[in-house]
Amino acid sequence: MARRSEKQDFPVSKVRRFLEPGPVVLVTSRHGEETDVMTLGWHVVLEFTPSLVGLMVSSANHTHDLIRQSGECVINLPTTDMTETVIGIGNTSGADIDKFVKFGLTAAPAKHVAAPLITECHASFECRLADDALIDSRDFFVFEVVKAHVAPEPEHPETLHYLGEGRFMVSGRIIDKRELFTPAMLA
Repeated sequence: MARRSEKQDFPVSKVRRFLEPGPVVLVTSRHGEETDVMTLGWHVVLEFTPSLVGLMVSSANHTHDLIRQSGECVINLPTTDMTETVIGIGNTSGADIDKFVKFGLTAAPAKHVAAPLITECHASFECRLADDALIDSRDFFVFEVVKAHVAPEPEHPETLHYLGEGRFMVSGRIIDKRELFTPAMLA
């Protein structure tokens, strides 16, 4: 049985420390001749089939305009060995520098979108805009993943999860409890 713990008031502005939805990703975009990459921690899986992913990309980011104009992007999954690169990308603007050159990233062509894959990342997911209803009011883009590229190993890569205030949590050990699930829930 789980133990009970005394709870204390906590600043609501910091709940992301507990609720951050997933690993930090690098979002690549391209419109015309301009290409960018940004660090992003605010995303959520919305649907399995079709595969829909929501991204909150602030209008203050250079990438926002590029994906707004192109209607597409690539979500790239870095691993912990890229931590300093992830931070560096997040601390700079693609309006000022070429982040691929600055951080030594290798751009590879995608199959279905103009935005590039990042070869140093464990996985890359090509996305097309599926719903723009919340972009103007919330900077929230809903994308459909149209192609997925994933390295076969490791099966469970070490990924970064941003907790705010300059702190990350690294994905941990895998706990296999498949025997407790009904077959329909394992899809």
